[in-house]
Amino acid sequence: MSAPAAFDTPAVKTWLLDLQARIVAALEAIDGAPFRTDRWDRPEGGGGISRLIEDSRVLERGGVNFSHVLGDRLPPSASAHRPELAGRRWEAMGVSLVMHPRNPYAPTVHMNVRCFVAHKDGEATVWWFGGGMDLTPYYGFEDDARHFHLSCKTALDPYGADLYPRFKQGCDEYFFLKHRNEPRGIGGVFFDDFSEGGFAHAFSMTQSVGDHFIEAYVPILKRHIATAYGERERDFQAYRRGRYVEFNLVFDRGTLFGLQSGGRTESILMSMPPVVKWRYDWHPEPGTPEARLYTDFLTARHWVEA
Repeated sequence: MSAPAAFDTPAVKTWLLDLQARIVAALEAIDGAPFRTDRWDRPEGGGGISRLIEDSRVLERGGVNFSHVLGDRLPPSASAHRPELAGRRWEAMGVSLVMHPRNPYAPTVHMNVRCFVAHKDGEATVWWFGGGMDLTPYYGFEDDARHFHLSCKTALDPYGADLYPRFKQGCDEYFFLKHRNEPRGIGGVFFDDFSEGGFAHAFSMTQSVGDHFIEAYVPILKRHIATAYGERERDFQAYRRGRYVEFNLVFDRGTLFGLQSGGRTESILMSMPPVVKWRYDWHPEPGTPEARLYTDFLTARHWVEA
């Protein structure tokens, strides 16, 4: 799909809905079970379509959400970095997904692509794109990390050689639990407030990121869904999922924006893993596969040449 030269809300919305459908179809083909579909309206304006699978063979929980919401005044989370836009009318649309596989050897993944628009009578419309994808393994595999990062780089390279290293650094910095002093996972790419090169360029780049998600994640998921595991691995998976919950509830701007803007709570919190554990001051035994996650993977490594 080619991008129009001028800002075009219908074109963005059409692509997002198609992206949601393609991702759901790809995951249904692996899992063998259908995603539930919930269409919802937001009293303040707009609505969305939530696609969810839960307690299935491959995906213990997964959601692929589309939303297009509107409001009269920007919520604080949206104008904190752009105070000059405070008080404007706004609309936001995007696709956001999180997959929590059942098998501990298969990593959790997150992807989001979105467009934000701020309106004010008598002034030019302000718009920008944001998004990215990141991988959160419980047991680390170099081949998975290289494949995921190479897919991200391939998506971005046609739009500028500087984008992958820039967006990788942005991902490493954003998906970081400051109170734990550790990354959430092995990263990927993350960008926000992106309008460089005009609408056609920025939209096309965002499309490329979203369109590369299936190739980035599906081969990794297929590689591990049949790997044998036991209670030890499930226990560690549940412990590490606790970090995912902490990040989403404490730091994630998308979660905060959704709650502040009166979004649908079930859709916002579908990203939470279904089974989670916390322990007091626990550390893995040195030399174990669990310890290797910390020493070899949660280190903001350069997985591919920039």
